[in-house]
Amino acid sequence: MTQKRVAIAGSSGSIGTQTIDVVMAEPHNYRVSALAVGSSADVVIAQALLLRPELVVVTDESQRAQVAAALPGVQVTGNLSDVVEVADVVINGVVGFAGLSVTLDTLRAGRTLGLANKESLIAAGPIVQPLRQTPGAQLVPVDSEHCALHQCLRSSFDAGAEVARLVLTASGGPFRGRTAASLATVTVDQALDHPTWKMGPKITIDSSTLMNKGLEVIEAHELYGTSYDNIDVVVHPQSVVHSMVEFTDGSTIAQLSMPDMRLPIGYALGYPQRIATPFGRINWTTLSRLDFEAPDRETFRCLDLAYAAGRAGGTAPAALSAANEVIVEAFLGGRIMWAEIATYVERVMNRFNVTSPQSEADVLAADAEGRQLAEEALVQ
Repeated sequence: MTQKRVAIAGSSGSIGTQTIDVVMAEPHNYRVSALAVGSSADVVIAQALLLRPELVVVTDESQRAQVAAALPGVQVTGNLSDVVEVADVVINGVVGFAGLSVTLDTLRAGRTLGLANKESLIAAGPIVQPLRQTPGAQLVPVDSEHCALHQCLRSSFDAGAEVARLVLTASGGPFRGRTAASLATVTVDQALDHPTWKMGPKITIDSSTLMNKGLEVIEAHELYGTSYDNIDVVVHPQSVVHSMVEFTDGSTIAQLSMPDMRLPIGYALGYPQRIATPFGRINWTTLSRLDFEAPDRETFRCLDLAYAAGRAGGTAPAALSAANEVIVEAFLGGRIMWAEIATYVERVMNRFNVTSPQSEADVLAADAEGRQLAEEALVQ
């Protein structure tokens, strides 16, 4: 296998650091050609000294000079999408809507995109979809659920005709089994204490509200074209079954592994082949049970808010994702209670006027409006 050049957008985050783990486990097959961060100067300097990329992107202008001074001989720029030009595979681990440009430009360039930034596909699905047809372009999902679906669907001769249902599994987060009343006063630290996954703060809060799973439902629809009526969510606290596909003949194929994000990252790096380093290997002699239950949609209302936005289509998912980012940040900053997150998101969606986006500018406008409506809701 020819050594692949890997660019990591969001290299200081959870996905970025775990991508480095995978690359370093197979140095003969992969090398890091580019790193990109927002403002984590010290982190990216240390990464670059270790990995020796040819390009480092720092979007925060105030941090860029420090990075350039510490890395003589390395090109340092401020545009996230610069990483595309020096890569065969781009891992987009940028948090939130800021990752959209990397998604679009990677596909436009006909590169392989390992997509961990679900917001860009959710918000800009109508714009992203045509770019997936660019010669050479491959979109391989990095999050565990859609990577699982991707693997399961490879078993089908004709997925469009043979798939009956996609089943996304959810860990249930730190508050599984809790009543709405008992969640009225939970703290930020409690919401960040995820029982099975180590993730960044925003996605961890989204997991606690089930908004993350709702966004993944929209992402599954965009990735695989399956109707919302045929995408289900089940709570599976062990996080061993990462998702399942039920076929028209009654068969269900699932992907199982221990919780380890390096497995879907490695899958994206190696696709269509598999890497040789095992991550998340199961010890079948100690795995004693696998539990499944229906989600509590009354307590975790964000799940149905996401389904509603997905079914509305157009710019609704963009507004939902944007509003949620602002509102989660408000919770992390101590401005609102956890139990208020769904209420504020719902207020925004009730005020948002859904349109059909025709361009990237339309998506950006919907994102901006969703954020503005969220800020207005928070101060009312």
